[in-house]
Parts: sequence; structure tokens; C-alpha cells
Amino acid sequence: MKKLLLLGVWLLASPAAQASLNVFSCEPEWTALTQQLAGNQVNIYTATGPLQDPHRVEARPSLIAKARSAQLLVCTGAELEMAWLPVILRESGNSGLQPGNTGYFLASSAVKMLEVPTRLDRADGDMHSQGNPHIQTDPRNFLPIAEALSKRLMQLDPANTTFYQQQLTAFSQKWRTAIARWEKQGAPLRGVPVVVQHKGFPYLSNWLGLKEVASLEPKPGMEPSVAYLGTVVTQLQHQPARMVLRAAYQSPRSAAWFAERSHLPVVEIPYTVGGSSQAFDLFSLFDDTLNRLLAALK
Repeated sequence: MKKLLLLGVWLLASPAAQASLNVFSCEPEWTALTQQLAGNQVNIYTATGPLQDPHRVEARPSLIAKARSAQLLVCTGAELEMAWLPVILRESGNSGLQPGNTGYFLASSAVKMLEVPTRLDRADGDMHSQGNPHIQTDPRNFLPIAEALSKRLMQLDPANTTFYQQQLTAFSQKWRTAIARWEKQGAPLRGVPVVVQHKGFPYLSNWLGLKEVASLEPKPGMEPSVAYLGTVVTQLQHQPARMVLRAAYQSPRSAAWFAERSHLPVVEIPYTVGGSSQAFDLFSLFDDTLNRLLAALK
């Protein structure tokens, strides 16, 4: 009996049974990446769901409470969460998670940003001064982000540095192999003209070589009128497209109206982990994305 009690105490105190860090993750893709890199060394709370618009989140007391007890914040940045994250950080009173501190990690700081505006004017719609924040749609971005995030984990939890290094090496090798497979699979998509519901796919298009010929939003973040959608239908008579891309979290109304009149298939992109039943982790997220795009070509 004494041996059993001692074993129980050891299990409770061991790294496998007790996580080293509490992590506040803004989006499901960063939850999935952190889990790949840290395993059971972390407890992760995800602030948004896969079918939730990450631009528009309520700074609820429950989110503030989770941020208050976290040692690491992992978010996209590039102003994606600017409507709600600053409120959570201020109200949490957690000095470690404030910008500039070790517990504050933005994935966008590790990658090259696309669509950085040359001017900022509210008349141009919802513009992000640091560039388009939807970096998670290009799997190549996860490699530098994973490296930077692993370094941050080592800073916060130096006792488990060797473990984090091993996890990073294993993930990077497996991820590079997957990227090669996805790029071979996605070769037929290169040069394919597409319409996007929202300017949320520049990284996906840049990776696969898709050609965005029109957007269903007159300006980023602005709901289109029927009249505007009609002009896009007319535009496609001179500049044809093969499909319409819509993120799973977005309303299907404008894409459905447009598809009925343009006779184009609508591809619902999972966009993040959990955005579809098939996209249950980072690897299956891109498996499902490629499968949906290729199916629309047929």
C-alpha cells in the first residue's frame, strides 16, 4: 500500500501528469501547433471556435479569467484580434502576457506578410496595417512559426528544453514531408482562376498558384449588395473563373446567390482546425483543403 501511495504522488508530480504552462491561444490553428510542439507540458485554452469570425469576438469575463492565469499567449497578431484582445490583456492584469514580454507571442511576427497596404484609409474597408493576417492558409508559414514558438516555450520552461527541441525536430520533418505531398497533389490548381468571398486567401493562393480574379466584397469586410454581385457576374463573362472560395466561418448567402447566377461551384474551405469534420488537426486541415479544391475542378 505504501508503494502504491508513493507511485501516486510521483505520477502527480511528473511532467506527464502535470503541465508546466498554461497557454491562452487565440485561434484553433495555434492551439493545434502548440500541442504538436509541447504535448502534455501545456494546458491550452482556445479563445475562438473554428466557425467563429476571429475579427469579431466578445471580450467575455471567462476569456479574461483564462488570460489571467496563463503564462503564454499565442495569437495571430497583424491586427486580426485588435477588436478584443487588447481589452482581455488589459483587464486580465497579467503583466507577463503584455506586448513585449516573454509570454506574448504573435505568429505573424515570424512570417513574411502579404498585402501590406501602402496607405491606410477607412474608406478602403477593413485594412490591416501590417498586412493580411490570414497566414494559416499557407502550410509553409508553420515552419518558421513553429521554430519561433518553440524558442519561446524554452524561454518560459527551460527545464524541458530538450523535450521541446525533440518535438520541434519531429514536427518539422513530418511537416516538410507533408508539404511536398500537398504541393504534388495540388499541382493541377496552379493558374486556376478563382473568386473569393473575402480577401482571406492570399497566402493559400500564393502557395498553390491560384489566380484570384474577383472578390464578392466591394471592399474588405463590407457586405456586398445584389447590384455589386451582379457586376461581378458580368465581369466573369470577360474574365472566367472556375470556383468560388468561402471560409467555413463566413455566411454562405452572398456566395450562394453568386454561384446560382454564375454557375460556379462554391468551395467551403475549413480555414482552421475544426472548420470541417475532416479537418481535425493541422495535417488533416490541409488534406481536406486540397481535396475540396481539387473536387471543384471536376
